[in-house]
Amino acid sequence: MSATGRPSTTGLRRFLDLQQQRDWMQGKTILHDADERTESLELRLKYVARFGKLLRRPQAQEVLEILRRYGRDCIPIPRRTERHYWSVSCLPSTPGKALIRVNVSWMELFSLYADGEGIRALFLVHLSDFTTDHSLNQGQVDDALLERCVMTPEDVSYVFPRGEDIFGIKVRGFSSIGKFLAERDALQAIRTFNLTHMNRGRNAYQASHCYSLADHMLSDHGADNDASAGTV
Repeated sequence: MSATGRPSTTGLRRFLDLQQQRDWMQGKTILHDADERTESLELRLKYVARFGKLLRRPQAQEVLEILRRYGRDCIPIPRRTERHYWSVSCLPSTPGKALIRVNVSWMELFSLYADGEGIRALFLVHLSDFTTDHSLNQGQVDDALLERCVMTPEDVSYVFPRGEDIFGIKVRGFSSIGKFLAERDALQAIRTFNLTHMNRGRNAYQASHCYSLADHMLSDHGADNDASAGTV
């Protein structure tokens, strides 16, 4: 970089300053997204058959509805950042047999799996948002908070993935997943984690982006995202 050059801006700071990001995270603002999406026709066609296979599964409609909510409420300016800063995979070949997976940078954010003829979810969030003292102490997980965010206590469990301040929350059943996405504390924690990793730079999983799934994620996402401010 030349002596007069400016430092490069990475992540969402290219589009949103830190105050705008903080306000969105807390549900205090409506973000103006792009009116149109850009896409790769070649990439769209690449996953059409895999998307068709997903649609034949008994969980398909529940998957699409949860994805629509996730795209609407959990990803800032998703049209402007599609594929380059986040992506969604359809029936990914990675271990675990997920039905769908949302990724940013080098990080998995959210996955849905078959659970009989229903679904279960894995949310990755910051551990410190779900401990009683906001520490990284795994012994201080706030079980009462987790149980308030689902329909019944049996619907939630958790794991400790590798990595500092990362917490994996498993939620079983369409109704409990929907409630988890709507609960203020859970939604703010999801948004916080997503912002952290979207700000780390461009998405490493662009080549696995399924535009057919993204169509459903962005189906009710106009230029102004009313839900961003109204759901928390």
